[in-house]
Amino acid sequence: MAMPDLPPAELDVLQCLWEVEQVTARQVREMLAERRPLSHSSVCTLLDRLSSKGFVAREKGVTGKAFFYTAKVAPGKTRGRVIGNIVDRVFGGSGVDLIVSLLETKPLTASEIGQLQNLLDDLTSKQDSAEPKKPSVPPREKKSSKRQNAKGSRS
Repeated sequence: MAMPDLPPAELDVLQCLWEVEQVTARQVREMLAERRPLSHSSVCTLLDRLSSKGFVAREKGVTGKAFFYTAKVAPGKTRGRVIGNIVDRVFGGSGVDLIVSLLETKPLTASEIGQLQNLLDDLTSKQDSAEPKKPSVPPREKKSSKRQNAKGSRS
């Protein structure tokens, strides 16, 4: 399925659903209260939009009026698409520029540098093993570069 763009508020709601397997609109509102205070009706609207886009499933609870919401998409796939859009739109397709900007904005701890180094080492070894080995072919004999003219004499 082609994924539609997600505004920041919808991403925040989706993040709540990734943190907790099944939640109500009230629980989402409480989870977002510190970073994005929203009314209950706003949270319900965002959940309905995510549901209509295919990101969220809605199920009626056994008792009461509450609906329970679950994420239908994995965080990795969605985050990858969002980051891909940022790389294309903000950094002209350069992943290196994205990483430089990130590291200038939020410097890494020593532990994070170690984790990043391990990731880079893994990527390097995968790339080295994925490169096709060139078969050894004996060199060809050079052909004479002299051509015959129309009369048959060599030039």
